Amino acid sequence: MEYSKEEGKILLKLARDSIMEEFNSVKPELPTDKKFRQARGVFVTLTENGKLRGCIGFPYPNFALNSAVYKAAKEAAFSDSRFKKITENQMNNIKIEISILSSPIEIKDIKEIKVGVDGLICNFMGMSGLLLPQVAIEFKLDRIGFLEALCNKAGLPKDNWQNDNFKLWKFQAEIFSE
Repeated sequence: MEYSKEEGKILLKLARDSIMEEFNSVKPELPTDKKFRQARGVFVTLTENGKLRGCIGFPYPNFALNSAVYKAAKEAAFSDSRFKKITENQMNNIKIEISILSSPIEIKDIKEIKVGVDGLICNFMGMSGLLLPQVAIEFKLDRIGFLEALCNKAGLPKDNWQNDNFKLWKFQAEIFSE
């Protein structure tokens, strides 16, 4: 594990403060430790009463971790097109989960996928999708079910993972939640 529980708590507070900035105009202070300034992929998942309420992130390490958490939290709360914007009243019921991603590695054989450990990214003719590792656990998916769900997320036929031009990457996630 690269990040301690205490560092995870700092990121969870940053995510919550980033969302609350929309309501109280108080810009959160980004943690400045070296670990928080490393470029990392990250996803912020919001749930309300156990149901998905927003999930946005950056699969590739294009931003410092502190900036990525700040941006992803705001986007998950206010820009996930699947949901209405979160209101201040809802914030008491919102739980935050942060997934810090390893760099994706392209795989050629689906046997390389460790279900429940690996997350997946696919790309096929400009269509792409991403599923975090915890999705397979939450929905009790086996390897084929996980690949089918990934294709569905990308807007592709569920068996499209069998196509020769289907590109697939795996990654792992370190997960912190409230």
